[in-house]
This record gives sequence, C-alpha cells and structure tokens, in this order.
Amino acid sequence: MTPAEKNWAGNITFGARRLHAPRSVAGIQEIVASGTTVRALGTRHSFSTVADTAGDLVSLAGLDRVVEIDPAAGSVTVGAGLRFGEFSDVLHENGYALHNLGSLPHISVAGACATGTHGSGIGNRSIAGAVRALEMVTADGGIVELKRGDADFPGAVVALGALGVVTRLTLDLVPAFDVQQWVYEDLPQSRLGDPDGFDEVMSAAYSVSLFTDWRGGPVNQVWLKQRVDAGGVRQAPAEWLGARLADGPRHPIHGMPAQNCTRQQGVPGAWHRRLPHFRLEFTPSNGDELQSEYFVARRDAAAAYEALDRIRDRIAPLLQIGEIRAVARDDLWLSPASGIDAVAFHFTWVPDTAAVTPVLGAIEEALAPFGARPHWGKVFTTAPETLRALYGQYADFEKLMARYDPSGTFRNDFLDRHFPR
Repeated sequence: MTPAEKNWAGNITFGARRLHAPRSVAGIQEIVASGTTVRALGTRHSFSTVADTAGDLVSLAGLDRVVEIDPAAGSVTVGAGLRFGEFSDVLHENGYALHNLGSLPHISVAGACATGTHGSGIGNRSIAGAVRALEMVTADGGIVELKRGDADFPGAVVALGALGVVTRLTLDLVPAFDVQQWVYEDLPQSRLGDPDGFDEVMSAAYSVSLFTDWRGGPVNQVWLKQRVDAGGVRQAPAEWLGARLADGPRHPIHGMPAQNCTRQQGVPGAWHRRLPHFRLEFTPSNGDELQSEYFVARRDAAAAYEALDRIRDRIAPLLQIGEIRAVARDDLWLSPASGIDAVAFHFTWVPDTAAVTPVLGAIEEALAPFGARPHWGKVFTTAPETLRALYGQYADFEKLMARYDPSGTFRNDFLDRHFPR
C-alpha cells in the first residue's frame, strides 16, 4: 500500500498496510482467515472513512464477473465488485431492468448496497431495497448466504462491511422500460414552502431531482425522469409550475460540460441510460469535491427545506451544488430510509474539509428537529449517541456484529466510533 492509494475524491488516504486484489472467493476466504483485520473496497466513491483500515484492504474489482439472470424468479445474481454500468446492458438486452439506479453508474453494487446509496422517486426504494439474497465471507473464512425472510437479512444488507465481505448479491428485476428526461430551470422557491407543494414537485415523474445552489431565489434546475409506458412518448410543456423548459442539455454544476450527463430534452432511452445523471464513459460528477447527505421523513421535507434556507449564507459559499431527492421506505435496519418515506438533502462541497466541517455542524443542528440521518458513505459529524436514537434497530445491529464478528476482523475506526464495543 502506498500513500497514493486514495478514494475517488482524494479526501481519504487509506491507511491499510496491504491492498489485495483476489480473483476468486477462495482468495478472499484465505485473506480473511489469516487473522488480520480486513475491510472490503469497492470503487472508492465513499467520502467517509467507512472503508478504511489499518489492516488489509480487499478490492472486489477482480472477483468473478457473474451476471446470472433467473427468469423464473425475476432476479439477477451479480458479482459484488461489478459496477452498475457494467451489467445494466446485459439486463436490458434480456428484457429486464433494476427499479432504480444512483446518480453514478460507476459505483459497485456491493458498495452502494452496503452504505444505503439510492436513486430517486417517491415510489422507488433505494438500490439496497432490491436485494433479495447475498453471499458473504465471514470472520472465520466461511461463507454465509442470507435471503429475504431470514431473521438476519434486514441487518445484513446495509451493513457497512461490518459483518463480512459480500461476494455476490441477488437483486429483484422488473421488465425493461424506457425513460424520457427533461430539465426545467428556475422553479419558484414558493413551490417547496408547504408539504403539499413539495409533494407535488417530487411526485411529478418517476424520478425527480432538484438542484439548488442555496443562494436564495428559484431552484436552479429540476430533472424529471418519466417512464415511457402505455401512453407512449410525451411532449413537455414550455412551462411547468412556474419553471421553464431548458433550451439545451444541462450539467447540474454551472460551467461543467453537459456531455458528461445522460441524454435530456425528452429523447427516449433505456432505463440505464437515463436514470443515472452521469454517463459511464465520462468522469462522474466533478471529482474534486466532498459530499454530504441527510435524510428526513417526507412529511417534514418542506419544514426541513425552510430550516436549511435560513442558513443558506453558511452553505452557499462552500457549495458546488445541492440536490434534493425522494426515497421510498424500506425495512433494512441501517438504511437511511428505514421505516420512513424519505427526502434526501445532498450537498456537493468544495474540497476543503476544514471549512466544510463547521457548516456540517450547522446543517445537523438545523435538521435535528426532523431526526435527520446522514448518509454513511459521505462526510458528517453527527454524534454516535444521536445516531443510536435515530435507528430503531441500532442495538440489534450491534448484537449482529458481535455474533458475526466476535474477534473484530472487520472493525475499523469508523465502526469503533459509531458502534463501540
């Protein structure tokens, strides 16, 4: 391991003594059983230290590139190290789709599920919500398989790598579908001032994203991703809820090339070519950045928006862009949408940890009345005792950790802080 080994954004320099890239599950079993401390490494898109360790890092990128579709079950089993952009084509060519995708097709399926990463849509659960089974290497080097309905399953999907190294996941499939995407600009802020208005905006399409620089005034952009179903291809009105239809393709961050983004202006395309914001063949998002995200119950979204708007003078100077999305509830113990239909407030910051950290404290204070849950893979300062109160199965997860990993094989500083023994 060299000092050059960093996460994608460059804000984390991994402290591991070795980086392994096993080509098989048997290779992972051998590493885990060797007695060292181990953390699994996906595509390095986390901004927190959730994947770091002073022991050994195990990259999943070299694992068998399994893509096994089961038409009878309506599911697909994939190798945990695969990026979504690497197997979505196969699903579509066979007439299938995932119900939801994140902003980036560049992230690994295991990493996304382990941290509760998501897409958007009031009726769409996070990516982890599609998991129906998983296989993982546990602390003794053995293999455990869990499926939906097993007692431990709800705690094992969004598990932060704390229970083992996930090697395969089985995901629910839906029939393939096409999507049209439009961008509207300058949505009046008044549309978000009450719960009904907020819901009207967030319910306007299959997937909705609001991009704002938090400088006051209208919301910069609204991205509407609408399924092409029985009604066929649609035409978008020039004006919608006071916002105007963009006259060309847009990037969420002003000045960044729109060619990096998925096709807009209502041109129909396959689900995996439209649901992400960014195209696999280009650099995702900006890269030189930090990210944070906080989830509140959808019923509180309008009030949470107003609370954040009151501190926009703290937020805006350090912000590249903010995004607001809806996520449907699930029953996964550590999912930020566990038990609540949620709205997520995302912040893409300038890459200045010292300057951003006190602003995170201000955001967390503003959102405290709404029980805001931070994204596990992004930067936050929420205290462990606060997190404990926000999740009904927090103590159950701690018991699960103790049972699956009694010797602390998969522990790191991040887990020790938030789930102390």
